[in-house]
Amino acid sequence: MEDPDSRLFKFEGYYFHNINIDTDFIETLKDFETREDDIFLVTYPKSGTIWLQQILKLIYFEEYRKNTGNLETDFQVPFFEYSNQIMDFLKMPSPRLFSTHLPYYLVPSGLKNKKAKIIYVYRNPKDIMCSYFHFSKKMPLPVTSTIEEFMKLFLEGRVMGSLWFDHIKGWYKHKNLFNIEFMMYEEMKKDLRGSIVKICKFLEKELSDEDMDAVVTQAMFENMKSDPRANYDDILKVQFGIEEKGHFLRKGTIGDWKNYMTVEQNEKFDKIFQRKMKDFPLKFIWDMNEE
Repeated sequence: MEDPDSRLFKFEGYYFHNINIDTDFIETLKDFETREDDIFLVTYPKSGTIWLQQILKLIYFEEYRKNTGNLETDFQVPFFEYSNQIMDFLKMPSPRLFSTHLPYYLVPSGLKNKKAKIIYVYRNPKDIMCSYFHFSKKMPLPVTSTIEEFMKLFLEGRVMGSLWFDHIKGWYKHKNLFNIEFMMYEEMKKDLRGSIVKICKFLEKELSDEDMDAVVTQAMFENMKSDPRANYDDILKVQFGIEEKGHFLRKGTIGDWKNYMTVEQNEKFDKIFQRKMKDFPLKFIWDMNEE
């Protein structure tokens, strides 16, 4: 296994991907001037980021609901800490939509005025880990040959995004500092329309029944997978020079971890989860049939 730290950049205890990163911008993240109508989508990697980017794009841009928009999602809802080299955030029209994997302590300080809105999407960490393992094989990320090796890195926080436990607990513990709504990935899978209605209510966006139907339909996983504006097919080639397509969106299912983790690995993960997440109030769904 290669040295995982060779593909990562660590700043204030948090691991960034080191490809195309502007360290000067990273060092001034907290000073970035926010607007009162900014929207920040916050996720730990592999927690439904692209899915929520698509949903936000559909909610805010009529041309995409009508299927006439041409820009890829990454230009409509750019990654805050990674896109500054190709986009001028200061020239973006309001409301600006951003996506980020940042921990609570690195986001712009202006978000603490509770004017701008934050949507935090969380997912059960076993599915995150297994999705991340497959993702790392296609991206210039620390590569491991087995799920066992990747699980070690994941549980040590030696991956882009650092330690999952710290990320979700940090955001939840400090939620009162922000105007934030927590959404569960698995609940969105089970009730997409109801979840989008909840998001619209938080964002104070009213959509007609026709528009809501369009958002729900185009935000379905299989429809996104076949939509080049939404599926990130070209990102691998354009940004990373990798001659493969379609690997950003793999399955998007609940409980896929059962196909990759052994009984022993699962028991080890459960022990760590129970110790670190004791008394944590948010619930998690580990299986599609689970209520």
